[in-house]
Amino acid sequence: MPKVSDLFFKTAVVWLILGIGAGLQMAISGDHGAFPAHAHINLLGWVTSAIFGGYYALNPAKAERKIAMAHYGLYNVGLVVMLPALYLMLHGNTALEPVVAAGSLIVAAAVLLFAFVVFSSASVRSASELSPATR
Repeated sequence: MPKVSDLFFKTAVVWLILGIGAGLQMAISGDHGAFPAHAHINLLGWVTSAIFGGYYALNPAKAERKIAMAHYGLYNVGLVVMLPALYLMLHGNTALEPVVAAGSLIVAAAVLLFAFVVFSSASVRSASELSPATR
């Protein structure tokens, strides 16, 4: 499995655990005010990260490109900025709204980067695949 796929899957599992933790906290406390954060943790963190990992596993040539690892890094920076701030904002810390917005923009940029990867036709070729004229 390509490294970026493995990283996306491992990170997805971490987000799943955090999403379940947020859900349990809401269930135990009876306060469901943070359900939008819980949904974002599960959908953007767990589901979308796993889908990214699956895409790269199915497209190993694209997974080997540097842009794939840039996508992984940018996406997860965005999630780490956005999701905790969203959770805390929904618990009353409205001063974090600009942080949520900034994290959302980073996530959006990472999704556009992924779209570029998906729609690009360029792939990585090893030196043995190159013709003598291009070496």
